[in-house]
Amino acid sequence: MSEPKKDAPRRYIKDGAGQRVLVGLTISETIEFETLESGQARPGADLLAGEPGIRQHKHNERWLELYVKHEQAWSNWMAETRTRLTPHMLN
Repeated sequence: MSEPKKDAPRRYIKDGAGQRVLVGLTISETIEFETLESGQARPGADLLAGEPGIRQHKHNERWLELYVKHEQAWSNWMAETRTRLTPHMLN
């Protein structure tokens, strides 16, 4: 996996309820990821996290956790897609 970048392209799909989500994430995880990425604090985050440096560290850790989950799901989805398409492309 390449180094995570906050400006990397995102890959969205529609979930079972028709909501636009990042591949591999739930709607709540997608909202959380986008909130963390935008730099907007979540309600109550200041009270739970303590010092600003600690809060930022926790936000970065969570952002990275969600990014990795999304990136792994995307890689798996792409591999499965290539596997399904390859036999059709040979004919």
